[in-house]
Amino acid sequence: MTKSEKVSFTIRTLQELYPDIPIPLAHKDPYTLLIAVLLSAQSTDVRVNQITPKLFAIADNPFDMIKLSVEEIREIIKPVGLSPMKSKGIHGLSEILIEKYEGIVPSEIDLLEELPSVGHKTASVVVSQAFGIPAFPVDTHIHRLMYRWGFSNGKNVVQTERDAKRLFPKELWNDLHLQIIWYGREYSPARGWDIQRDIITRTIGRKKVLNDYYKIKKAR
Repeated sequence: MTKSEKVSFTIRTLQELYPDIPIPLAHKDPYTLLIAVLLSAQSTDVRVNQITPKLFAIADNPFDMIKLSVEEIREIIKPVGLSPMKSKGIHGLSEILIEKYEGIVPSEIDLLEELPSVGHKTASVVVSQAFGIPAFPVDTHIHRLMYRWGFSNGKNVVQTERDAKRLFPKELWNDLHLQIIWYGREYSPARGWDIQRDIITRTIGRKKVLNDYYKIKKAR
């Protein structure tokens, strides 16, 4: 298969598997999505979705959020980890949203990245899922699969994002980044990987990845 044929096969397979794409983090608007994505850093979506209803029942907008102290926010979000940093970030960005944007979350990546505790990946998720603006946030699943599929060299997430944007049509970015995440979780995980279930890697995977997999399998 040529590179373009591999890309087409991947897109077609993902669209067949995930015609309706579930959104991993529960939210109701750009602000609640921003907070949920911030909380998901080095945590799981399941854990975040357990915590956010408690937080949003008290404060689901920046005006209510700044009525809470950093310590009060921290007490609620403790189970997701990194709570000292995240609670300061949530309080700080809520203040800035009120001061600079009248409480409205901006839809530009560069403006979002200026907010406390908001990095490029968080900003990309917000613009793509809350505003429908094409972006390609790269998480660990996408980084792993882009390497396994021979679409990126695995050097760093910046390179992986650049390669994904070059290979995939822009109008599919928002769907594809979620489809790849779900595929990585269900069919091509980092641990407990069964290549017989992983049709994409089995069909188009990087030769070194496939050879290493079968060597390890044979040695067991």
